[in-house]
Amino acid sequence: MIIRGIWFQLKDGRMALLRSPKDEDIPGMLEYLKVSAGETEFLIRYPEECGMYTPEAERAFFNRINNAENGAMLVCLVDGKVAGNCDIQWSRMKKLRHRATVSIALMKEFWGLGIGTKMMQELIRIAEADDQILQIELDFIEGNSRARALYEKMGFRITGMKPDGIRLKNGTLLNEYSMVRKIER
Repeated sequence: MIIRGIWFQLKDGRMALLRSPKDEDIPGMLEYLKVSAGETEFLIRYPEECGMYTPEAERAFFNRINNAENGAMLVCLVDGKVAGNCDIQWSRMKKLRHRATVSIALMKEFWGLGIGTKMMQELIRIAEADDQILQIELDFIEGNSRARALYEKMGFRITGMKPDGIRLKNGTLLNEYSMVRKIER
């Protein structure tokens, strides 16, 4: 699904663009994936695991998600730089068709500027536009209080926990929490 450009003002006065990814975003996206993975323990990947992200693989992924009927990805650009991305996907299977899954990540230099809120608002808008989606789901890692606060602000509530769902390099085990936001129809 293609989402056309949405311009919005950041808390620091700069303008940001939120839209579906394009081939021209590939170099910036590859850099963003690696840098963001090293800035926090709250993403699933480590920087050294980003080798699987190649220009060819990103191009193929962009094509798949942009042509999908059951999902969308958005990239946020600030001053031409990839600041973050988010996505929403849902199943075509009848028993699961009412559930959409979202994910979101930002580079640290762009935290606190309103990008996460804007991305979540757009993901919710996409879900609400599809009358079959009744709930939006996501997971977050124990200790990620910034993300949890954003999700709760956007109407998500914790519905479960995977004990020791995440294991860091140093052996630390963290719980993974599941959240759901119902869509009133």
